[in-house]
Amino acid sequence: MRIQKARETGRNVADTLKIMWRLDRTVVIVMAGRALIEAAIPFVGIYLSEYVLDRLGPGCDVRALLKVVFAAVGAVFGMMVLSGYLKKLFEVHMGICVHRFDMEMGKRTLTMDYELLESPLVNELRTRIRNDRDWGTGFYAIIWQSASFVQEGLSLLIAVLVLAPLFGDGQAAGTPWTALMMLCFVGIILFSNIYLTKDRERLFKMLTQYGASLGYEDYFLYRPWNHREGKDIRIYQGQRLLLGHMEEGEEAAGSRRDKITVSQSRSGLVSGGSAGLLQVLAYLFAVIRAVCGAISVGALVKYASAIYRFSQALAAVCGAGSEYVVAARRNQSTLEYLNVKDVLCRGSLPVEKGFFCQERDNDYEIEFCNVSFRYPSSEQYALKNFSFKFRTGERLAVVGRNGSGKTTFIKLLCRLYDPTEGEILLNGIDIRKYDYEEYKSIFSVVFQDFKLFSFSLAENVAASVSVDRERVVSCLEKAGMGERLRSLDEGIDTYLYTNYDEAGIEISGGEAQKVALARALYKDAPFIILDEPTAALDPVAEFEIYSRFNEIVGEKTAVYISHRLSSCRFCNDIAVFDEGRLVQRGSHRELVADRSGKYYELWHAQAQYYEETGDCVGD
Repeated sequence: MRIQKARETGRNVADTLKIMWRLDRTVVIVMAGRALIEAAIPFVGIYLSEYVLDRLGPGCDVRALLKVVFAAVGAVFGMMVLSGYLKKLFEVHMGICVHRFDMEMGKRTLTMDYELLESPLVNELRTRIRNDRDWGTGFYAIIWQSASFVQEGLSLLIAVLVLAPLFGDGQAAGTPWTALMMLCFVGIILFSNIYLTKDRERLFKMLTQYGASLGYEDYFLYRPWNHREGKDIRIYQGQRLLLGHMEEGEEAAGSRRDKITVSQSRSGLVSGGSAGLLQVLAYLFAVIRAVCGAISVGALVKYASAIYRFSQALAAVCGAGSEYVVAARRNQSTLEYLNVKDVLCRGSLPVEKGFFCQERDNDYEIEFCNVSFRYPSSEQYALKNFSFKFRTGERLAVVGRNGSGKTTFIKLLCRLYDPTEGEILLNGIDIRKYDYEEYKSIFSVVFQDFKLFSFSLAENVAASVSVDRERVVSCLEKAGMGERLRSLDEGIDTYLYTNYDEAGIEISGGEAQKVALARALYKDAPFIILDEPTAALDPVAEFEIYSRFNEIVGEKTAVYISHRLSSCRFCNDIAVFDEGRLVQRGSHRELVADRSGKYYELWHAQAQYYEETGDCVGD
């Protein structure tokens, strides 16, 4: 078990170092160069002290001695200047490397199959990453600890090389006392290293539990800065709720904080005690050798200084090594996230073969063949034995109660998910055989939970930094955003929200929906899918959209999802969903005439409200 864990740790370290090298080679080169200089600087002084002490006395050539001293001091000064420069260079490139690594994480999230984003595997990984990155661990810690570990490791190696003659020459090397002392050295080092690594693991587990007990901070410290949540906090006096949880969390954290303090103190005692014991043993051995006349006074000073450096470097290596091992293990969840394999089939057939190879005569069709689907974290089917066919050029409305499978139908159509069972065909070909990116390109969708970004209005519409300005304005006009656009001083260059521009604007929910609709129009895909496109619009704006719906959509195939059945009458085909199944299909007139059907039930349930207010216009 321990061997397997050590191998995993080694692989994590190797993979992380490869990523560092790939993201920014400079950070690795500068780290190694500075570590070597920092490790060597103290030993220049140590050898200089031995050189001076052994040559002082009658007949000493002071001039020659001073030349060596000034040369050594000059070398140390130059090395320190260079080390200072490399330190700042390392810090800059470490920041660059961490930033690029975070971008790698962001890119993986953006390119990962949508199905995975809701999967138990990825959600578990995200939780692990969040816990593993607490208290400064993760990729950043590995870079930082790598620098410390390499520097102290080189310092330790140089110290060992300097001290080797003390234990390895002639008569001393063969004495049982020397062998015993070497065994003591090895035993103390191993004990210290193993203990500190295990204790470091225990510490991070306690810190994670401590952080969990302080979970209220996410709400108490950060969320109130969101003005949208701030309104509810103030209206409903949510301060009492948040402060109450904060006090409970503080009480729960108290005992854990005491355990952390004891653990830290114990680690410091073991680390300092081990280094001190090694230093005492080495000093005793060096003094005994000097008293016996085996080494000179200068050599005694050299060995004493080297012993001190050895003990300091050993303690630092043990500490850095234990933290390095823990950081590597806690970076494993991040590496697993980066290496998550996509699950959707990637076909190679060009969409043009199945979709654009004929003249546009509205003779293309999409067919769901006995499709069943359940979400990754659910045992319940969102669609069950679902069969459905429609042709391009149609105006299709999809209606039904919440949870009837309408949005799931759209997600499957757009290949955000693949069916659990059955298949979806485009012109008789399984859509999984088409090139994935090409297939997605034929759909423009306005989802219920669409997202606008804190970028310019033009970039939000174009979904790109490259913008066709005239086309952006045209799409905003078609979507009913023209009047607001003309009131903006910066026009389509106006930023939405104030995250990146203090002059950014806040827009209403209805205006945001219009921008999302303009984005769908800008893409100019053959299919346009509108999931509750007027939910946030006022009645006047809603009427405006409906009255110009054919003009807005043009010759595109339109799939329209709505809870408001009165808004679906302009569609020539209405599909009624219920509990994941298609239960009815036809025109509004046909469906409303079937008094036993689901559509009639839904229509009259809504019509009663409008009839009472005098707003309903029957068909």
